[in-house]
Amino acid sequence: MRAMILAAGRGERMRPLTDERPKPLLEAGGRPLIEWTLQRLAAAGVEDVVINTAHLGAQIPARLGDGAAFGLRVRYSPEPPGALETAGGIRQALPLLGESPFLVVNGDVWCDHPLAPPARLPGSIDDPWAPLAHLVLVDNPPQHPEGDFALTADGRISAEADGPRLTFSGIGWYHPDLFASLEPGPRPLGPVLREAIARGRVCGEHYRGEWRDIGTPERLAALDAELRRAQGLM
Repeated sequence: MRAMILAAGRGERMRPLTDERPKPLLEAGGRPLIEWTLQRLAAAGVEDVVINTAHLGAQIPARLGDGAAFGLRVRYSPEPPGALETAGGIRQALPLLGESPFLVVNGDVWCDHPLAPPARLPGSIDDPWAPLAHLVLVDNPPQHPEGDFALTADGRISAEADGPRLTFSGIGWYHPDLFASLEPGPRPLGPVLREAIARGRVCGEHYRGEWRDIGTPERLAALDAELRRAQGLM
């Protein structure tokens, strides 16, 4: 299976740290956030990874190269200044991602999810019973207490169902058909997902392990301290 890491964002909430370095290259536990993700992808059996770049994008291939150091083949999907947002970036990268379902991970999260594919991978848009996406949902963090979606008893994701709402982790498996009909250019992911959810074409899981949205310098510092303690560096 191929995977994509989203690494093109400006990281406004992380300024001034991101004035000179793209957010996925900010370090926690002695290594860039994106390297933790690459290590986990390799452990999950992924071989090919696509990384989109925009803000200070040249620094990412300069650091990671072709991915051989991680046991991966890494390719890059450069985007114009300002980037293409999530769905637009995925749509542009489709020629590198192939025709089979692929995994997408936000470049600014830290998670111990094994990244093993779900039992039922997303299928083609021509199969009305197949999901087009499978999302990993997590408990709501303090900065997002209202959550994003509900998970129904049959494993479908709902934007309207009663019951506890959970937060989308930024980890998901997608069939390329979900993005293939989009026009080129900037496109957010939210409306694309919500349209598919309304048609009953999105499944998911509730992951209860470690997950962090590294969206502020304070959260980065907290993760860095935790990882250093775990490694005996503090």
